[in-house]
Amino acid sequence: MIANILGAIGRTLRESLGNVGFATRSFFGLLRVSPGAMRRPGLISEQIHFIGNYSLVIIVVSGLFVGMVLGLQGYITLTPYGAEQKLGQVVALALVRELGPVVTALLFAGRAGTSLTAQIGLMKAGEQLSAMEMMAINPIQRVLAPRFWAGVVAMPVLATIFSAVGVLGGYLVGVQLIGVDEGAFWSQMQANVDFRADILNGVVKSVVFGIAVTFTALFQGYHADPTPEDVSRATTRTVVISSLMIWGLDFVMTALMFNK
Repeated sequence: MIANILGAIGRTLRESLGNVGFATRSFFGLLRVSPGAMRRPGLISEQIHFIGNYSLVIIVVSGLFVGMVLGLQGYITLTPYGAEQKLGQVVALALVRELGPVVTALLFAGRAGTSLTAQIGLMKAGEQLSAMEMMAINPIQRVLAPRFWAGVVAMPVLATIFSAVGVLGGYLVGVQLIGVDEGAFWSQMQANVDFRADILNGVVKSVVFGIAVTFTALFQGYHADPTPEDVSRATTRTVVISSLMIWGLDFVMTALMFNK
């Protein structure tokens, strides 16, 4: 009984390590063909527009409501200590350090990531990728690389929009609705939010999340079996794997960036 359990654990670990190794090799293979994709910036800009359109509305709406909740909860938390004038600082730091990059990445995985996986999976099921190979066109360079770099570029932009709209939501609730002093709200934010230590680190987080989520979406779609059932399972795997990677990477980067 124990031997069977240990054997099952060993097989699972071996398969997991094999999958990680295969994904790592695929990632570096994608980077290797990326210079060829860079010579056609029109493809990348087209995909940036595609990904942005898929994600912008939900990013803006979610950012607004997250900022409003932060403004309300921050005011309730700070008032007993007489520190409600710090509300702008609390809202801004929470957004640019954590909630902006993390929530944007989760929404990006659920909206644009699943679309990329389904798109690539259906192209494979329709034998469009095989047709490219028959015409001596590398589908990784022509199809995957532009979408990968579009995701890497779009993710920080969407995270910035999320944080900016979130600050606006916190301002609407804290200043316009509750009555916190407007000058204190903005001055505390400007005085205590550092560009390099806070904003730039948040941008770095969003870039890393963009790499992880976009590659996961493309990898799952490209290596899915060419059947509708497996393509649908690949979209589910994209959300699950991306979410776990986002939380794990967030913990590691937060420990490295903000451990003073």
